[in-house]
Amino acid sequence: MQIHVRYFAVARERLKKEEETIELPQGANVSTALDALSARHDAIAALRPCLRAAVNQEWASNSEPLHDGDELALIPPVAGGHDRPRLARIVDDRAPSIDATLAAVSSPGMGGVVTFTGLVRDESHGCKVERLEYEAYSEMAEKVFRDLCDEIECEVPGVRIAVEHRVGKLVVGDVAVVIACAAPHRKEAFTACQAMIDRLKERAPIWKKEIGPDGASWVGMGP
Repeated sequence: MQIHVRYFAVARERLKKEEETIELPQGANVSTALDALSARHDAIAALRPCLRAAVNQEWASNSEPLHDGDELALIPPVAGGHDRPRLARIVDDRAPSIDATLAAVSSPGMGGVVTFTGLVRDESHGCKVERLEYEAYSEMAEKVFRDLCDEIECEVPGVRIAVEHRVGKLVVGDVAVVIACAAPHRKEAFTACQAMIDRLKERAPIWKKEIGPDGASWVGMGP
């Protein structure tokens, strides 16, 4: 089948063309097309992590099926960014809000929304926990949050991510972190949510002190 591909901005400039037609096998999807275009053009291979796809003028995930005659547009990040401000912040005066993160990612084109809520539990590695104290380098942590959102949204096209993380003193059952990920399809939303919490724990400058009847210790450092 034939797919009409359109290029814009930096992609158009590097390829020195605005459009082309490619042949793909029946059953191909957006990912198949990106594989073929990356193999054909080094510039597309280099830009691929930051390109979003639209099929017939609608945002599309990598799993979106293609049909003969479809138009596939490869779209770099737009000058104005997202249509809503990024929600990626540290909070110290309230619990992270599921409602706020959901509102930041939801839109009519999002068919799947996944949330993760991290709660303070009463046990850690066999030791009783009565409360936690979270500390953060807040300005840097929020920059890391934004960078992670941008990074994952490039890797999983069509996804939108929001996050809030609490600092201060928390007791068992309190909410420590909330993440919301929306995408046209559920698979991408699940993938992005898993990636966000895993990378946040690895890279954000946030520290956790566990306090229990046997004493207190910084996670990863000991007493």
